Amino acid sequence: MRMLKSFFAPAVVAAFVAVSALPAQAEQISLDALSDYLNDMVTVQANFTQISDDGSVQTGKLFIKRPGMMRFEYNPPEKALVLTFNNSVAIFDGRSNQPPEVYPLKRTPLSIILDKNVNLGQANMVVGHDYDGTATVVTAQDPENPDVGSIQLKFTADPVELRQWVVNDNTGSQTTVILGDTKSGMPLRNRIFDIDRERRGAN
Repeated sequence: MRMLKSFFAPAVVAAFVAVSALPAQAEQISLDALSDYLNDMVTVQANFTQISDDGSVQTGKLFIKRPGMMRFEYNPPEKALVLTFNNSVAIFDGRSNQPPEVYPLKRTPLSIILDKNVNLGQANMVVGHDYDGTATVVTAQDPENPDVGSIQLKFTADPVELRQWVVNDNTGSQTTVILGDTKSGMPLRNRIFDIDRERRGAN
């Protein structure tokens, strides 16, 4: 579970593996357009591939319901589940009899995209806004909690879509999350994100 702890641990710093290319400002998506996209993103379902710093690969399914809710279901042989709900993040290790590890959502950089109102244009939030030749890459931090770290988000255009992020923890280890087969606008029940319900066995 070291990889999962690294992914959501406090004091997370996020970064992308940049694609080598010259900047092309004409292709760069504006911060206002990206804020509008994230605020309009109410529900999302996607497959994901997660690549850890040691080269190990995990796959699964991601569910997002904004504001504040996210669910990572890891495919076998991983026995893991990550939930965000009621301003908390919980990591369930199916191979352990111990209770889930729980962190405040605000102590993770993913809180930026799960906030009720995303405003990438506010002072001191965005510390990097670039185009890598194929996509717009935005590096953002919570202005009220800059010590928590930052998150770099990679967006493609026409239409705007979030494609991946890479998380680096404070030890320098790196976890890449690539999204695929993304769908939006479907109904998602709050109970699939409910940490207490999962603790009770989701009955």
